[in-house]
Amino acid sequence: MRWISRPGWPGHLLAMAAGALTPLSLAPFGLWPLGLLSIALFYLGLRQVDARAALWRGWSYGFGAFAAGTGWVYVSIHDYGAAPVPLAALLTLLFVAGLGLFFALQAWAWSRWLRRERAPLADALTFAALWVAQEALRGWLFTGFPWLYAGYAQLDGPLDGLAPLGGVWLLSFAMALGAVLLATLTQWLLHWRSLLGATLLLAGCWGGGLWLKEHPWTAPAGAPLKVAAIQGNVEQNLKWDPEQLNAQLALYRDLTLNAPAADLYVWPETAVPVLKEYAEGYLASLAGLLDARGAALITGLPLRQADAEGRPRYYNALYALGAGEGTYLKQKLVPFGEYVPLQDLLRGLIAFFDLPMSDFARGPQDQPLLQAQGYRIAPYICYEVVYPEFAADLAAQSALLLTVSNDAWFGTSIGPLQHLQMAQMRALEAGRWMVRATNNGVTVLIDPFGRIQAELPQFQRGVLHGEVVPMQGLTPYLQWRHWPLTGLCAVLLGWTLLSGRRERRLFAAMG
Repeated sequence: MRWISRPGWPGHLLAMAAGALTPLSLAPFGLWPLGLLSIALFYLGLRQVDARAALWRGWSYGFGAFAAGTGWVYVSIHDYGAAPVPLAALLTLLFVAGLGLFFALQAWAWSRWLRRERAPLADALTFAALWVAQEALRGWLFTGFPWLYAGYAQLDGPLDGLAPLGGVWLLSFAMALGAVLLATLTQWLLHWRSLLGATLLLAGCWGGGLWLKEHPWTAPAGAPLKVAAIQGNVEQNLKWDPEQLNAQLALYRDLTLNAPAADLYVWPETAVPVLKEYAEGYLASLAGLLDARGAALITGLPLRQADAEGRPRYYNALYALGAGEGTYLKQKLVPFGEYVPLQDLLRGLIAFFDLPMSDFARGPQDQPLLQAQGYRIAPYICYEVVYPEFAADLAAQSALLLTVSNDAWFGTSIGPLQHLQMAQMRALEAGRWMVRATNNGVTVLIDPFGRIQAELPQFQRGVLHGEVVPMQGLTPYLQWRHWPLTGLCAVLLGWTLLSGRRERRLFAAMG
């Protein structure tokens, strides 16, 4: 296997191919062992190259992962942003290339300061810590893009029992650690101490994940609620057409009123495609009908409010009515979809930078949760559900999770299915039921173990009926969040930096 770590473009191309295995381990494919193979090949490719070569190798790996796993960005830019094919391809290429820089930074830091080939167990632990640091940085810098985390591959795998302990990042840590230990199998098998240490690490992660699988960290807080989630399946090119407004309002009203009785009805993101102030009469009539049924409705809609200086600001919002109350303003906005960075320079250049409702403002922090039928509901609008820590902050205050989305922007690509998998992970981390209502799929009910209990097919209009149970209690992850894992990774990285410095001084003195 020495050829894997040789310097030069053959090794870079292999790293790119290894990165391209990443999405195959995630939804909709679910081949989680390929996630281990991908990381193992990446690690082996860095073992004998200098920092400069590692920089290119890491970028190649990241480019392969994101080109294969997030190519659906092209659909949004070309099909719905009306960008010509060459321009859409160029913008997608730049997006993917930029994301590859995160892995380039990881590989460079690894080769420059952290690699310890003479201590294989320490090397494996440090590589796993650096992997988590890279994922965390990618989920934070420039508002973050927390997509393709390695831990999502374990949603239905042997490690998923660890998610309520440390979230998806703990699963990523265990995946990276396991991959490196397996990649260096022949190295530590020859020494009994290394063999014992590696065995304990693998048993602790994989055995612990299996042992804790479906462990009930939370308990019911009351009787089940009957839920009806509406999937309107409105075509994206018609959604913001003023001539289609009345038809869309009538569609959601009729689907709701003709559905069997429920305690909670949920409509998707911007199901009401007009500012709330222009739909007050429509919403008031709905509220009266819901009050008669003793039911609550939560719907997505755009909302206008004046800021402290009296200027109008627009928000992507959720609004509860009937036997529910509250308004939630979206905090995590999608770049170019809901706001345009450097908009003074970019707006007007191409239609993609002028998409409908692409001038939203960010909602304030510490908003009160929505309420329905006497329970607090953690709301996530579309992209918000992919942020583990943000989602945990709201989940810890709630009895039920709710996410709405409009994934029609991504057509028939794998993007919506990746999005669904991340929503499932949030339910598993929090030990709570989740209602997910979307415009064209996938609309589902998810149990506290991250399993889908009811589902509507994609690209079909319909109403999903089922029951969800409000939950109480906190999983360890909701109590402690990322801090235990962050502390562990900081200790491992700091210890390795100090040890490496001492070793370099020792070798210099001997030389």
